[in-house]
Amino acid sequence: MASAETIAVEVAYAKPDEQVILKVELPLGSSLRQAVEQSGILERFTQIDPQTMKAGVFGKLKKLDHILQAGDRVEIYRPLIADPKVVRKQRAAAGKQMNKGSGAPRKGD
Repeated sequence: MASAETIAVEVAYAKPDEQVILKVELPLGSSLRQAVEQSGILERFTQIDPQTMKAGVFGKLKKLDHILQAGDRVEIYRPLIADPKVVRKQRAAAGKQMNKGSGAPRKGD
């Protein structure tokens, strides 16, 4: 239980096959980086690079020096495998090719 000089937060990390949420008690005024370091998650998931990791609070990207408040959930984000814009364009192009010659009557036929 957090005292007046400490705050309780959660640190979350998810892989496609596993997700972990760790509760951490920190001194008041602690940063997002400090929460990640204190949680022990960097030792558990060695693929997380503390120098380049992206993280946020409740789904909103934050800087690592962001000061946390009691009850915050720190989320560590994995790098994207593919650029969402490129994937969307590829899907749209594939959809146009599929509709071409679909046999559907055209307007005026």
